[in-house]
Amino acid sequence: MTLRLLVEPQQGTTYDAVCAFAQRAEQLGFEALMTSDHLVRIGDGSPGPGPLHAWTLLAGLARDTHRIRLGTMMSAVTFHHASVLALTAAQVDVMSGGRLELGLGAAWYEREHQAYGIPLPSVTERFSRLEETLEVIRRLWTAPPGAEVTYQGRHIHLDRCPALPRPHQTPHPPLLVGGLGKRWTPRLAARYADEFNAPFTTPEQVRAAARRVATACEEAGRDPREITVSASLVLCPGSDRTTLARRVADTGEPAAEIAGFGAVGSAKQVAEVLGAYRDAGAVRLYAQINNPLDLELLDDLAEVAELAGLPLPR
Repeated sequence: MTLRLLVEPQQGTTYDAVCAFAQRAEQLGFEALMTSDHLVRIGDGSPGPGPLHAWTLLAGLARDTHRIRLGTMMSAVTFHHASVLALTAAQVDVMSGGRLELGLGAAWYEREHQAYGIPLPSVTERFSRLEETLEVIRRLWTAPPGAEVTYQGRHIHLDRCPALPRPHQTPHPPLLVGGLGKRWTPRLAARYADEFNAPFTTPEQVRAAARRVATACEEAGRDPREITVSASLVLCPGSDRTTLARRVADTGEPAAEIAGFGAVGSAKQVAEVLGAYRDAGAVRLYAQINNPLDLELLDDLAEVAELAGLPLPR
């Protein structure tokens, strides 16, 4: 199992802050840094300098880092057209030397759609669009050199779309699908995903979600072991009450509730929680980062990883 990072720049930050955080994470040996893909702050509090556009952020990090893997968790299909996203993501993969991972989601946050004037269709339509987006992106990324892709779906229509640029990774950058849904999500993960992510939930629910994906794989004739199971968590390690209180405040969640989807406490206490998620079948864990100015959090998370038996390669 490995411990990765998930930044939330819609909460209000700058490129320089996230870049410094990513570079420090790379120095410490963290395997990957993912970014959410939202357009407005979630929850109460000041939006500060405002959100960062996920793909502009990733393009910058692709050039300002050298080893750490990068990606989205998750890019909403409501404000990213499939063919344009395939082009954008392939270009970032090339810019990074093959370090990109693409997470795709059906979208859920109504407020950002209202704010930017983006339609938010029904849940059924959004998942239908997600399925077509996954199919189109994979087709564009795996088409033979020089090929053009034509596609006629319910929501997406391509007429001889150039399958360019080519991504750096072969056969393509990893595709991530996540969520706790019991019908659409397992089926889409089984058909398209290289990784399935269970977001902000208990070890028991991670185990149940992974079982649903495994069942869907068996129904689709796919080996469930081809899909990496991961979980996103809220982790607040700290050696004193002041540090813990500050980090809990950064999450925007009450400390008492974080136990349902993460941990608050000493590095040893947090490491024990990681063990429970490993026992539930998670091969990767993502620590949510709401305040990239807290560079000391990275050192504490590195200690947590070591105590959990997940030493970071340097």
